[in-house]
This record gives sequence, structure tokens and C-alpha cells, in this order.
Amino acid sequence: MAYVKWAFIIIFWGTIAVILQYSLPQHDVVRIVNTYEERQDLTDWTRIFWSEPEDQSTSLSNRDVQFIQAVRANGKPIVYRNEDTGWGWPPYFKFDTANLYTEANDAKSTKDNPDWVVVTHYGWRNEFMSIFPNAIFIRHVEGPDVRIIPWFNIVFLTVFAALVWAIWVRWRRFRQKKIDPVLENMEDGLYAAGDAIDEKRKGFRRWLDSWKSK
Repeated sequence: MAYVKWAFIIIFWGTIAVILQYSLPQHDVVRIVNTYEERQDLTDWTRIFWSEPEDQSTSLSNRDVQFIQAVRANGKPIVYRNEDTGWGWPPYFKFDTANLYTEANDAKSTKDNPDWVVVTHYGWRNEFMSIFPNAIFIRHVEGPDVRIIPWFNIVFLTVFAALVWAIWVRWRRFRQKKIDPVLENMEDGLYAAGDAIDEKRKGFRRWLDSWKSK
């Protein structure tokens, strides 16, 4: 029973961690090299990694998606999609895809004359499954060595941990006051019933033994 309990706990908190890691904002210092628009098929299970800002998008099998190509300071490429999130999840309420596309085009630069920007995004990049992070904001920085402190993530995770702790403490107190006494009474009742059954069984055996002696 303990293994089932720990398996459930690990699966539950592992799921929460994956959702938070996907949804919380991330920051990349990059140099934008190109932007383009491409039609994407939305027919397989990877559809969950594409935004659905409009009700009609749930019935579309494909649509045009804007992309932003960039290069990190270490020379590794990264590609972002540029989609509105609308009122859906994650709750970034992004409606300025066209403006962000314009900003990305304006921030293009070359290796010889780089213009470094911080791209705030959420999501993952997976080449095998064609999954792209969604760009949310773009802002210019002085250079590739700028230090980015994720203040929002720090505050959010601190509040989240405090909330989980508060719920857990209250649940533990509630369990100790309300649930544990009931379980203890039930357990005592079961033990008492078991003792009574054993006593009756012994009495029956004694009665049978008395007949055998005769």
C-alpha cells in the first residue's frame, strides 16, 4: 500500500512540475536572423502544443504560423513560433502577434553587427516532434552576457510553495482532528469484533470437545 501511495505522489507532483516547466516564462538572449510564415498541419496529437486563440481553430486541420529564427550567444540556433494565446492556457493573454512579428523583423542582425535581444517565451523546442516555444516579448539588451533574473518565476513559485504548505498543514490538522479518530474507532471496533469471533469460535470448540469426551 505504501508503494501505491508514493507512486501516486510522484506521478501527481511530477505532472505539476512538467506543467509549470512548460507554462512559466523563460528568457533567452539571442540574435534574430530571420522571420517567416509557414503552414502547419494540426492533425496529430502534437496539436496540444499549438495555440488555439479562436474557437474555429479547433476544427482546422492546418493554418499559417509565424516563426522567428534566432541564434544564441554560443552559436546554437533556436526557432520560436509567434501565436496569440488569447484567453486560453497558459494565461499570457497575448493578442499582439502582428506587433511582435514587426519587432522581430526590426531586430534582425548579422554575426558581424549583432543586435542582442531577450526573447521571453514559454514551451519547449523539440526537433523530432516539431514543437516550438511561443515567443511572448522581445526587448533589446546591451550584449549576450546580460544577466536575466526570472523575478516572476521566483515570486510565483514562492507563493505556490507557501500555498501548498498552508493547504497541507490545514489538511494534516483536519485529518488529525476528524479523520484519524474515526479510523481509530473503526479499527478498535474491528479488533473487538475479531476478538468476539475468536472467543465464540473457542467456545464452540470447547462445546465440541465436551461431546467428544462423552
